[in-house]
Formats: sequence, C-alpha cells, structure tokens
Amino acid sequence: MDTPKRHPQKALNARAVQALTATGSTRRFADGGGLYLLIAPGGSKSWVLRTVVKGKRCDIGLGSVALVTLAEARDEARRLRKIARAGGDPLVERRREQRVVPTFESAAKQVHSSHAAGFRNEKHRKQWLSSLADVFATFGGKRVDAITSADVLAALSPRWLERPETSRRVLQRIAVVFEWCKAQGYCVGDNPTQGLTKVLPKHRAAQAHHAALPFQQVGGFVHALRDAQASEAVKLAFEFTILTASRTSETLGAKWAEFDLDAKTWTVPGSRMKAGVDHRVPLSKRCLEILKRAKGLKVGDYVFPGRTAKKPLSNMAFLMTLRRMKRSDLTAHGFRSTFRDWAAERTNFPRAVCESALAHTLRDKTEAAYNRTDFFERRRELMATWSVFATAKPADVVALRA
Repeated sequence: MDTPKRHPQKALNARAVQALTATGSTRRFADGGGLYLLIAPGGSKSWVLRTVVKGKRCDIGLGSVALVTLAEARDEARRLRKIARAGGDPLVERRREQRVVPTFESAAKQVHSSHAAGFRNEKHRKQWLSSLADVFATFGGKRVDAITSADVLAALSPRWLERPETSRRVLQRIAVVFEWCKAQGYCVGDNPTQGLTKVLPKHRAAQAHHAALPFQQVGGFVHALRDAQASEAVKLAFEFTILTASRTSETLGAKWAEFDLDAKTWTVPGSRMKAGVDHRVPLSKRCLEILKRAKGLKVGDYVFPGRTAKKPLSNMAFLMTLRRMKRSDLTAHGFRSTFRDWAAERTNFPRAVCESALAHTLRDKTEAAYNRTDFFERRRELMATWSVFATAKPADVVALRA
C-alpha cells in the first residue's frame, strides 16, 4: 500500500528562500500550511497563501520577500487561515485593515461635501461645518475608529446647557458623521453618540422665540422705519419683508426673475424655501410700490442689492437697522409672529389660509394629504388687508375684511 503523501511543514528556511531560483516550470515552492514562495519569470520573489474561502480556493498575496520575512509570512498565513476557518473572508478583512482610516475632522468634511447639494442655502452650508469647531478642537485629529463616547461627551458638555439648540444640532451632526463612517467600513460597533442624551443634563429652559412686536404697534414701526438711518435698499427690503410675512433670507435673495408684476405675484423657488417647495406670494398695492422704487436702485439680478449690484444685502442689514432705531428688543423674523397674531385676533380668515401665508406645512399628516390648494386667492385678500393695517398711521382707523 502506498504511504499517503504528507503536506510539508516549515519546509523552507531563510537561506533557502534566498537561494531558490525558478527552474523550468517550477516557480512555486511550498513551505506548509498553504504558504508558498512564488518566483516570477523576472526573478522577483513573493509570498502567496493558498486557502479555501467559503468553499472556493483562492490565492492571497502576502507581499514581497524583500519586505516580508519568512517568519512574518508564516504568522500572517496562520492568522488568515483562522479567519477562513471561522467562516470569514480574509480578503475582505485585509482590505479593511489596509484602508486609511480618516480622522473625525477629515470624515466630517467628506460628509459635508457629499451633502452639499442638499443644503438650503449658503449660510446653512457654512454653519454645518462651523458648528463643529469645538468638536474638531477636542477630538477632530483622532481616527474615527478610536473615538469613544467619552470624547463626544467632553466636546459637548461645556456648552450643552448654555446653547441647547445648537448643542443638539451638533450632536445630531456628529451622529451623522459616525453613521457615514460605519457605512464606509471605517469603524464598527455602536455609534459613540448613542445614549448620550441620557447622560447629559436635560434642557429644561423653555424654547426661546424670536422677539416680536405687538401687532397694534406695527403701523408706528413701519413709519419709523421709513425715516430710519439706513440705505434705501435696506428700508425697502425690511418693509417688503414685513408686508409679505416672508423670511429674511427669502427677501434678501429675491431676484427680479421671480416676479410677475402683471400678475402681482412673487414665486420663491423651492431651493430657497425652508420646506423645499415653491411658494407663491400675492403682492399688495404697497408691495408693488416698493418694487417700483427698487427698480431705481442698482441694476442687477437682485431686487434689493447690497454694496454692488451683483450681491444681495447682508443678512445683518435688518439687525443693524433695528439697532440704529434703538429697537434691539426686536428681530426681523419676529414680524412673522406679529402677522400671525394679527390674523388670529383681528380677522376671520381660516387657520389654514394664515399658515399657508407663512409657508408653513401642515403638521397633521391626514390634513396635509387632503390639502390640494395653497389658498392663493384667499391669501391675496388676507395680505392686502395686512398691508393696509401694517402701513396705517397709528391714529388711523383701519377697516378689516373677514
């Protein structure tokens, strides 16, 4: 009976590795355990592990003899065989290990870049990264697979109670970065942000709202605004914002192409709206007068140009005007609340019409599903009534329409 041929075990030694050369068709020399010394036709030598991965035979290169010693090749072959026997894939494991794991700051910038198309505006795009400045200072230079919940806690704790809304957004953005890293295979296990809200102090302070002017005083404010120490563009833009109940960014970014003056309509594109959908705004008589005066300003795409016709007014323009008027107790955004209070207390327009005027989406999903109109004609009447009320002198009596 023939004796079964035994597989070699540690058949090679360091001297043999250096001395062996390819002879004829023999270019592969077994060391044992699936490890081979491979000699290329040109004479270069490298290590190869032949093993079975999930039922299929495959060869895995372990590196050049010039860089990997025989002992190192044996150790690596042994490690990869264990992975294969456990049902894993040594090739996938090696690729994962050989990947360059980024630092948190580098990963955050890659996430920011990939999300760029989804940001509502340039301001939001810049704020996304700038809000992570303290995080970068704390652990931005660490590899993402080395960051722990303790690192995240150390970055958030100093300002968690001082700036609750911003801190919550920062925590959410950190979580997004780690989810991206997990999807890329840079780190495994739980997201280090998980469960931190149970450890951090609870935010018990009531949510701060934008300072708003009582609607009974809006007429006096508008007339004071017209006499304020500010540029014509700023005063026209501010009054236009109040009369249309629009957001500051919507007015400042307004371009002439968005207006149909014959139809007395301003259509704000969805790319500039918070809800991401186009919003039609009916223009009152006073709004049309403001636009006519704005035509006399610098010629350009923007309705309310800044220092040059190619750029809009700064988002600080209204704030600085309020300071000059000694009304630092107010915000431009607060006039949306002023409008909403007036509509609720002084008119009989339905809630849905008033909310639509503010470009608010309906919170009730069932109601929203059946709502197929933007109440444009009703809103035209509502905004015309608001314009008359908001521009009346304090002593005037304004007749309201239902």
